[in-house]
Amino acid sequence: AAAPAPGAESGGGGSGSAGPCGRALCEASEQDRRLRALFQKLDVNRDGALCIHDLAVGLGRLGLHRTELDLLKIVKAGDKDLDGQLDFEEFVHYLQDHEKKLRLVFKSLDKKNDGRIDAQEIVQSLRDLGVKISEQQAEKILKSMDKNGTMTIDWNEWRDYHLLHPVENIPEIILYWKHSTIFDVGENLTVPDEFTVEERQTGMWWRHLVAGGGAGAVSRTCTAPLDRLKVLMQVHASRSNNMCIIGGFTQMIREGGPRSLWRGNGINVLKIAPESAIKFMAYEQIKRFIGTDQEMLRIHERLLAGSLAGAIAQSSIYPMEVLKTRMALRKTGQYSGMLDCAKNILSKEGMAAFYKGYIPNMLGIIPYAGIDLAVYETLKNAWLQRYAVNSADPGVFVLLACGTISSTCGQLASYPLALVRTRMQAQASVEGAPEVTMRGLFKHILKTEGAFGLYRGLAPNFMKVIPAVSISYVVYENLKMTLGVQSR
Repeated sequence: AAAPAPGAESGGGGSGSAGPCGRALCEASEQDRRLRALFQKLDVNRDGALCIHDLAVGLGRLGLHRTELDLLKIVKAGDKDLDGQLDFEEFVHYLQDHEKKLRLVFKSLDKKNDGRIDAQEIVQSLRDLGVKISEQQAEKILKSMDKNGTMTIDWNEWRDYHLLHPVENIPEIILYWKHSTIFDVGENLTVPDEFTVEERQTGMWWRHLVAGGGAGAVSRTCTAPLDRLKVLMQVHASRSNNMCIIGGFTQMIREGGPRSLWRGNGINVLKIAPESAIKFMAYEQIKRFIGTDQEMLRIHERLLAGSLAGAIAQSSIYPMEVLKTRMALRKTGQYSGMLDCAKNILSKEGMAAFYKGYIPNMLGIIPYAGIDLAVYETLKNAWLQRYAVNSADPGVFVLLACGTISSTCGQLASYPLALVRTRMQAQASVEGAPEVTMRGLFKHILKTEGAFGLYRGLAPNFMKVIPAVSISYVVYENLKMTLGVQSR
């Protein structure tokens, strides 16, 4: 179809219309030359088609590193005859379509309409999307794309930087930047994760939740003995009854055999599914209520929405929390199972017993979520300032370390409230006896044991943080692969 065009143009001769046509044809042939040269560079095995291996090696040589999943997305999007590779025509068709989308994004970022994007425009565009970054961070993004050192990006630099990356719209590009420079969009362990529009539409969000739930179940089961020891120490340890870790384990095994180390784990695993589901749904509703349709919330919005969602989820499953504490503290033969324990509490102490320690539990959510989020962001930024030279991707170990430290700090801040909650949950109501209050219990512990008494059981609690985070990460990654979740 292209062959007769030059002839037609030269035969036409009219200068009034030939100018623009000639320019358009010149641009088209220039683009064709550029794409053909690129295709030849990428076609590593010279077979006239691009497979995933060709793309990985070819792009690597050009200094563009893409994940296997990104490359798979590219091949899938362009592969019209479904043979698992791209011939030249398919490659050109894919890139032209891709460049159209990139041009739309470029134009939406180019607020001044001068054909260039500067740091201020990036800051403004991201603010419109609810993402706050500083001008320094915007300059960091610019530097990664800026070839000629002008501190602005023209269309060619923009296109080349996002070349053969499956970018569809602005939020996707923000996610790509987030992966490259990890700027402040408030990721942490307790506030629910954000899901992209694509993840919601393709149903990937529930796979993430299922993978997270499975990982939590395995990690809780593996660290259950330490968790049970923590509960026993929170409730029974005192100045007169000084429990140590080895002594505690020996006592548990002597009283109920090795299986008794896992008492209370069943209900602890069971409550993962309802809690995660309620928390996620509540978080999505609260986001709508806050009045933002943006994919990314600002940190204070995430903290507010995450804390409220956590409070709603905890309120819904709180009777299970009380059951978990009672099951962990039970003596051999005291209850035949979870239902027997629940019936026993209901008949002897009434429905109110299932909400013992509710107030300290709710109060503990704010310091935990807030400090966890603040420490995580501080560590992340400190790492970026100090070590992000060529790449801002910290890798698995740095992310796990940041997560572990922030989670530990969050627990440390809310631990006295958690201890008081557990003691209140553990105390069986006796008719005629005065009800234990949070304030009364705090006063009693401080008076009899001092401030140290509010941190009983802290050692086994911290001992389980690193194995719990590591196990859940490994299981999560494996479950994601099994469920077919596409990692970004």
